[in-house]
Order: sequence, then C-alpha cells, then structure tokens
Amino acid sequence: MEQWSWPPGYDEGYQPAADQRHWFPGRETMPAGRRDELILDRIREVMAYAWDRSPFYRRKWEQAGIAPSSIRTLEDFERVPVVGKEELRADQACHEPFGSYLCVEPGEVKHVNGTSGTTGRPTAFGISERDWRSVANAHARVMWGMGIRPDDTVLVASPLSLYWGSWGAYIGAERLGARVFPFGAGAPGQTARTVAWMRQLGVTVFYGTPSYALRVIEVAEAEGVDPAELGLRALFFSGEPGASIPAIRSRIAEAFDAEVYDSGSMAEVSPWMHLGSASNEPGVLCWQDLVYTEVCDPVGLRRVPYGGEGTPVYTTLERVSQPMIRLLSGDLTRWEAPSADRGRTYPFLPHGIYGRIDDMFTVRGENIYPSAIDDVVMADSGYGGEHRIVVSRGAAMDRLVVQVECQPGVGEAARADWADRIAGRLRTVLGVGAVVVPVDQHTFERTEFKARRVIDDRDLLVRITSAGDAAVGTGR
Repeated sequence: MEQWSWPPGYDEGYQPAADQRHWFPGRETMPAGRRDELILDRIREVMAYAWDRSPFYRRKWEQAGIAPSSIRTLEDFERVPVVGKEELRADQACHEPFGSYLCVEPGEVKHVNGTSGTTGRPTAFGISERDWRSVANAHARVMWGMGIRPDDTVLVASPLSLYWGSWGAYIGAERLGARVFPFGAGAPGQTARTVAWMRQLGVTVFYGTPSYALRVIEVAEAEGVDPAELGLRALFFSGEPGASIPAIRSRIAEAFDAEVYDSGSMAEVSPWMHLGSASNEPGVLCWQDLVYTEVCDPVGLRRVPYGGEGTPVYTTLERVSQPMIRLLSGDLTRWEAPSADRGRTYPFLPHGIYGRIDDMFTVRGENIYPSAIDDVVMADSGYGGEHRIVVSRGAAMDRLVVQVECQPGVGEAARADWADRIAGRLRTVLGVGAVVVPVDQHTFERTEFKARRVIDDRDLLVRITSAGDAAVGTGR
C-alpha cells in the first residue's frame, strides 16, 4: 500500500502484480511540485523528532539559530547546517557506541553495520527493526523499478560483512520475493566458484561493484565460459562509479548480454538505493520520497539549479534510529529536472555519482576526475583489463601518468603507437596531456570488491624518463 506516514510503516504483505511497472504508482508518478509539498511536511516531522530525541541535532541547530518550526519552505531548509562524516565520528567517540544522534533507546538497536575504519575511527550504524524493514521495503521498490521480479534468482556478489550494500541488496531482494543467493566476494579463488555457482543455480540477476563484474568476466573467459551464456538478464551495482560510465557500462552489458542498472549513495544514508536506475540507461533517479537529495554548491551548500554540478546533500525521510539530516556527501554529480518521460517524476542524475571532491586532482589548472580517465582507456579495443592513474601531488602538479595494460602479442613499436593514440584521446577529454605507459596484461592485481586505481608516486615519471622507455605515449 502507498503509505506516507511518520514514523513510517509498510504493509509487509503488499506485492504489485508482476506486470505492474511501479511498486507505488501514485508516489512515483505524482507531479513533482506536489511531492515537494509532502516532502516539506515530512522534513518538519523528521526535524521535530530529532529535536526532541537527539542532543547532537538540537545543539547544532540551536547554535545556528534554527528550530524545526522555522522551516516553512524547502528554501528555508537550505539554511540548516550540513553534517559532515567527521562530526559523526567525533560524536560517537564522545557518546559510544552509536552517538548522541541515536534517536531510539539503545535496546531498540537490533542490527549493527558500520564503516571499515581504514581512514579513521570506524562509524557504527545502529539500526532498529523498524528501520531494517523500511530499508528492505525501499530497496524492494527500487529493485522493482529495475525490472527485478519474484521469479528471479539474485546473486549478492559483494562481502557480507560491515558493508551495508550487501545487506541492503539482500533484504531488498528478499522483501521483493525473489530467490536470494548471498555468495559474497573477496576470498581467494572465490570468483571461479562464483562463475560455477551462477551456472549451476541459473542466476538471473547479479549485484556487486562494477569492478567485480569486470573480474567475473575475466575469470569466466579464462575458465572457457562465455559470460553471455551464464544467463544473466540484469546486473545492478553500487559502491563505486562505473555503471553510468559509458565504457565500463558497455563492457559489462556486452559481455553478459544483459541490462545494467546503477545505484548507490552513502552507507550512512541507507536506503542507499534512493539513487537508483529505473531504466536500462546511464544515470539514476533521486527517489526523493525516500531520501531527500539536494545537489548543492560545494562552498555555499545551497541547491544549484537543474543542469548544474555539485555535491549531494542527503536527508533521510524514513529513518528513526540514526536519522541523517543534511548529510554532506563530498561526492560529485550533475542533476536534471524531473520529467514524466522517464516514467517517474524524480530529479535525474544522468552520469550517476561520478567522483568525489577529494578524488579530484589538478594538472596545470585543469580539474581531473579519475572516472573521465577510466572512460577513455577502457573504451579502447586494445585495453588489457586494468590501469593505474599516477599523479604528482607536489607544488607544480604538472604531469599525469596513466599505466595501461594492453592486449598480449603487441610489439614495442605498436605499443608506442597505441599509447600515443590513447594519450591523444586523454588530451582531448581532459584538456591536458598525459604520459601513457603500456604494460603487460595482468601486471596489476585484480579486485574482488572496489577498484583502487589512483596512486600518488612523485618519482615515477623521473624513473620512466631516466630509463628511456620507448613505449610511452604523450599525445603530442
């Protein structure tokens, strides 16, 4: 049923007809202006709830001179101060284990997820049973928009540990009524077993990261298996850019002969599928009645007009345990106005989430995102399966090196020409030159989760130049 209440509740027995396009037709196709009115009402409810229950939010808003009653328009809401990840970590350090932004009694926390802590103190996500079921229902709804149905078998091919993505996909598919196979990823040799299990069980839908799907393609082919014969009809992704990057997307879609769907935002904001595709094309919809998304200027933190680029700021509209209210993502995207032509009247991110502000680097005055380099090198027919982006983070920041695996059997002279061709394309796309270094296939370690392709190595260019490497393309 199309309930819109606070606190949120769902009819767990509800199931659309298999041929119905929308899970909740009314909520997904209503005029965007009318939805904004409902969202404003919900924001005021969420803020009042957090004001009463969270010392973290009350203190932050009182310091800014803002109260829930002062929010009369969505423009007023833009004055609410954003929350940064570092604030959440600091608050949890002082108020263990779940922070003073926990809005339920600690005994109501029934599920715990969290960050890995590789870049600092890990953040604990305390999830009530109500929130767990809300996430399951929300993800089922978005996955329904991807065309996933109860007769599908969904392979969850990402680690089932702290990573929220795996569990969100699992409980969403389960709520939708599909068969779920939580095989996971990350163990040595597991990818070959993944391929075998996919064939044995007749898996029809794959969930994981784009990088891991590329790894599955490589391993399947090495095992003598055509990925297109595995029987997948759809793959959906989160965790990293890729599913909306044309070269990566087409490589996956063509290899599996299947449809590709993008999704994902931040673990802190689950249901992370609130940015999710509902058509077999690049880009994601902002499912605004699940998580209100503002694409904001990174400096002023006010919404940019449709057509503009900025960083998403998220407000959960169904979370009761740890609500996120204007959480700053630090990601980068561009958004477009809602259009009924897309089948749902939500704002649209045509390139999905394509980078992070802190991933961007500058070479001779040009801002460069790794995803732009990925798109160029992976689109080349001679691409051997992996690459590394090496940048100097010194004062000059004047050179960029891209090491690219090439297909086997290419001689040194041909490699040099190939490198120069890619370097020329990079110059056109990036606006600056790049040194392209061909390397043998399988030079770089493959990933079974998220790719890490950017390397800070200040001395690599000096070593390459002093060695007199002939197979270097400069695009000049």
